[in-house]
Amino acid sequence: MMKAKAMLKAMLCSYTLTGVLLLILAFLLFKMDLSEKIVSVGIVVIYILSCFLGGLVMGKKVKKQKYVWGLLLGMGYFLLLIGVSCLVERGFPMNIGRMLTTFTMCVGGGTLGGMIS
Repeated sequence: MMKAKAMLKAMLCSYTLTGVLLLILAFLLFKMDLSEKIVSVGIVVIYILSCFLGGLVMGKKVKKQKYVWGLLLGMGYFLLLIGVSCLVERGFPMNIGRMLTTFTMCVGGGTLGGMIS
């Protein structure tokens, strides 16, 4: 039960950071008329940083097998991201290659955060 609470807290931290960073990116897009390439890079950085923070929080809470819990957080982040995207888009929002890349970034960020914690 304690680990489930830690996971929820870490996911909440990850998605809060995601929301704040996406708002900042949207503001920059509005003010600076950023290119699509820069926005795409920004989104990638946001995914990685958010999962890293979640993995860091998760690792500090569980104290054992931190990288595994960081990996699980990254997987949970990705699954929730894809689930919400599927609901909004009414189907898969991206091709399989991009989906695998996003999965790798989320899992990698979470694992790294867990290892460093």
